[in-house]
Amino acid sequence: MSLTLWNSRFSVTLLRQHSTIFTSAAPITSTHSSYYTFKSNTQQQNRNLTIMKTTNQLAGGADKGGNRSSNSARNARNVSQGRTSLESSASDTGVPPFNHPHCDRQAQYQQPVRKVKPLRGNYDYDLVVIGGGSGGLACAKEAVAHGARVACLDFVKPTPTGTKWGVGGTCVNVGCIPKKLMHQASLLGESVHEAAAYGWNVEDKIKPDWSKLVTSVQNHIKSVNWVTRVDMRDKKVEYINGLGSFVDSHTLSAKLKSGDRTITSQTFVIAVGGRPRYPNIPGAVEYGITSDDIFSLDREPGKTLVVGAGYIGLECAGFLKGLGYEPTVMVRSIVLRGFDQQMAGLVAASMEERGIPFLRKTVPLSVEKQADGRLLVKYENTETGEVDSDVFDTVLWAIGRKGLVDDLNLQNAGVLSQKDKIPVDSEETTNVPHIYAVGDIIYGKPELTPVAVLAGRLLARRLYADSTLRMDYADVATTVFTPLEYACVGLSEEDAVKTYGAEEIEVFHGYYKPTEFFIPQKSVRYCYVKAVAQRTGDQLVYGLHYLGPVAGEVIQGFAAALKSGLTIPTLMNTVGIHPTTAEEFTRLSITKRSGLDPTPASCCS
Repeated sequence: MSLTLWNSRFSVTLLRQHSTIFTSAAPITSTHSSYYTFKSNTQQQNRNLTIMKTTNQLAGGADKGGNRSSNSARNARNVSQGRTSLESSASDTGVPPFNHPHCDRQAQYQQPVRKVKPLRGNYDYDLVVIGGGSGGLACAKEAVAHGARVACLDFVKPTPTGTKWGVGGTCVNVGCIPKKLMHQASLLGESVHEAAAYGWNVEDKIKPDWSKLVTSVQNHIKSVNWVTRVDMRDKKVEYINGLGSFVDSHTLSAKLKSGDRTITSQTFVIAVGGRPRYPNIPGAVEYGITSDDIFSLDREPGKTLVVGAGYIGLECAGFLKGLGYEPTVMVRSIVLRGFDQQMAGLVAASMEERGIPFLRKTVPLSVEKQADGRLLVKYENTETGEVDSDVFDTVLWAIGRKGLVDDLNLQNAGVLSQKDKIPVDSEETTNVPHIYAVGDIIYGKPELTPVAVLAGRLLARRLYADSTLRMDYADVATTVFTPLEYACVGLSEEDAVKTYGAEEIEVFHGYYKPTEFFIPQKSVRYCYVKAVAQRTGDQLVYGLHYLGPVAGEVIQGFAAALKSGLTIPTLMNTVGIHPTTAEEFTRLSITKRSGLDPTPASCCS
């Protein structure tokens, strides 16, 4: 009885056709299921195949819903991204078409995964990873776990103001981690003031201590640096604190404090990431800072001009405002390029409501240091040509990032680059078969830490553990940590319309009122959610967008659902957890096409 129950539960688990979010070059398919194995051991793979056959026989026709016909809709989307649809026949290699449960990416997966057999003794290492950031470290540690001899090179050039940091890459040192800590500090400041409305006796003269905050943040970062070094030592990854450049396709020259060292390896993974750009104007480098400097700034930022309205610029402006400083955002063209523009407009409006001014259609012309140490910035309106100026304590450049390809001497290895990035195929392979790239250095892929980490691990498993799983870069969730946070996954409304046509898209949307906003009477004007979906048929959800508190925590679970083939009927038939903001997705019923007011009258009905 218990064995039968176990088999039943196990078969149901495996038969959830849309539960797999990774991709494989060689899927095991059956009438009702798709199974992709992580196992490197061939015997274990055979055992898994046997289990699959057994459970499918036991389950019979247990799949009540059958297979959803969402492939044709997803084909259109992927064709627009330069991919071949499943309507194509199998490749000449004989590999069957790849049928992903959520979307079709056949063209990427028609070629078998290349295998690399370590040739011990021929090279110093089986694998050398260039770059000690999240993606590079994940790849290095995973490769060692599967028997490879691995070295990891990492070197940080100081910023023009002299800022430098330890191993761990952008995320740990000058990116996600310190940004989130600063963001949390600013939210806590708001919460302290809101606490009075909830009955707490709070002193009016509460203010942040910038120096103490920076010290706390940097102490945490240094602890992570230390743990990272210890972890590499324990996992037998050789850490080389040196700047690497190619001598030829199998040889690297590392510049160390003690002198140059020549290193040979059978395989290389380039994971050097990028650094912030500076504008080509007088005084930009001499007097400006970037996100590489702000988290360790040894003085209060004061009145700050943030140049750039991407997510980095908006996040920095947001936490500076929350900490009591005076940020101004300079926007050359649009806010949050690459994101849904309705949501971007709401994010900007919510920041303006909090007292953060935006200088739109404006570019800086020069930065001059005055006698009092403050910075005079001249700027021009690109529409009117009007030139104006203002004085700031700090100028922070957030105008984009540049891939660190210049020091690599890629030409010596024959590796091609494109716009300071490195193009790769679906296996993260460059044009040189034994040289790979992962993370922010890859051309045309999401520049996000979790993307780099997963891509690095999957690459190591393919190289050294007989895995066939490849990174799926589509439908990656992300969050912009502005004061009112914005999170999304899937297509923007504009991209959905461009891909499928306006008549084939239905947008469900609604404003909402977070319960915790009521008593302190916080503005709910910009709390908003929307689902971009297929208009007919299964009403497959193409994109989810959320603006409100704890956005990242809300969207993460929905991201898994969307990757698994979420539909509007499923969303509407899901019972929400009340009272939460996440439940607002389950209450969506008003479409933009209907013209009805999406503002709720009540929170509980």
